[in-house]
Amino acid sequence: MPVYLPPGVYIDEIEPGPRPIEGVPTSTAAFIGETERGPVTPRLVTSYKEYQHWFGGVFGDTKFMPYAVRGFFENGGERMYVCRVTEENASPAQAVIGNFTVRAVGPGSWGKRVYFRVTPGTTQKVGADGKLASDGFRLLLAYFSRTPSKKDLAWFDDPESSPPPPYYEIFDDLVADETSPNYWHKLLKGNSALVELVHKDSAPPNERPEGSPASALTANGADGTLPLDATDFVGETNAARAEPQGLTALTLAPYREVALVYAPGASVDVNRAVITHCENLQFRFAVVDAERSVAITNFQPRSALQDTQYAALYYPWIAIADPESGVRQEAPAGGHVIGVYARTDSERGVFKAPANEILRGVLELLDNIDDKTQHLLNPRGVNAIRQFPERGILVWGACTLSSDPLWKYVSVRRLLIFLERSIYEGTQWVVFEPNDDRLWTRVSDAIRVFLRTQWRLGALLGSTEKEAFFVTCDRTTMSENDILNGRLICEVGVAPVRPAEFVIFRIVQNTAAAQN
Repeated sequence: MPVYLPPGVYIDEIEPGPRPIEGVPTSTAAFIGETERGPVTPRLVTSYKEYQHWFGGVFGDTKFMPYAVRGFFENGGERMYVCRVTEENASPAQAVIGNFTVRAVGPGSWGKRVYFRVTPGTTQKVGADGKLASDGFRLLLAYFSRTPSKKDLAWFDDPESSPPPPYYEIFDDLVADETSPNYWHKLLKGNSALVELVHKDSAPPNERPEGSPASALTANGADGTLPLDATDFVGETNAARAEPQGLTALTLAPYREVALVYAPGASVDVNRAVITHCENLQFRFAVVDAERSVAITNFQPRSALQDTQYAALYYPWIAIADPESGVRQEAPAGGHVIGVYARTDSERGVFKAPANEILRGVLELLDNIDDKTQHLLNPRGVNAIRQFPERGILVWGACTLSSDPLWKYVSVRRLLIFLERSIYEGTQWVVFEPNDDRLWTRVSDAIRVFLRTQWRLGALLGSTEKEAFFVTCDRTTMSENDILNGRLICEVGVAPVRPAEFVIFRIVQNTAAAQN
């Protein structure tokens, strides 16, 4: 309670009504897999060009991450986290220059093709001796997809006139003063897609690296000795892996907005791990691909993968144009499909099934599905991608992998995820509030206003609010024991709209003669 002692006019700000609940993001995706280079810490990218900046480009016909990312943005995706995965024994390449270590930002042999050179900074000042000198240093960095020639390295001697490498970075006028905005640690950390600079703790604090010729990161830089498996995609820390990656990294607080998870062209074991991750967190949904070589007419995805309401499977694979060479390339369709999810969420809402939508950037399907084949696939939870004359290539399925009819549709499951998480995030203020009738009313009103908005947008079924949803938070939902133990229980019921999957028109021809 405010205290009023001297006479005067006082202003108190009060809340006019229930606290609003804001809808959480539904289309932020996380793609997990191998990349050409880059860090293993999940990184937000908002375009394919930004992906190339941080993680490189195409680097093998069976490495599908670049194709999936390109398809995501082509089809309407806007935000995604790239989660690079490496084998646990992989190590970053590095080189020592005085008391400094230049280290690749991520493990793998790619770091050995990173070259650097240290030169004086370009901004010069008049020193005490009256001569021009630089207070800072310049760091030139370049990455080569192959071992560079002497001609390639000539850029380090004359970067203004020589042809630049395919990817390079220049950090100029870096200083060793921690209070300066040009302090090397401030400018390199999180800004360089190639290296990080590490200073020995025992070295003088204001020291800067001396000049050097163009050099490669020759030390370490191992790829690991074993092929990637589900353990690497889970990415828990252990004796050989100091930093979490993959699914484990995505459980950390900075990545709570992720709503869709996908591992391009992953194995069955990896897809199971992705599905389990979504089931455990409950606020995420997985998209998985059927294996390229699977006999689809005999495929039983609920047995091969999991009977789950938190995942959807799509078939067949697609043919696309390589984003760098333009040649025909076979790839899984999941990245393009998640782009359709994002586009549908933006244009219509999460309650609209991401189906009967064109897949952009697809040349052809690797298997043509007709009505007869789809009659076999639909009951099994396989979502077909089909080509229709004069209509193009469309996503023609909207089912989860669940055998429970209540959770049959992708849009229903994702709508409930959206509602549950929005209410969860929007009612955190309730914790430690006095648990009485006034609080119950405020909570009920906040949830009711949020659900009313969703009903008006078309997410809930019913011609009236009572038909669309109900919110109950009173002594009928809580016992005296609940109240004494600090529990507030609010029951919420909604009637989600379901897609019109089977549209039936009954047409009757009237043949009766006109009556006089």
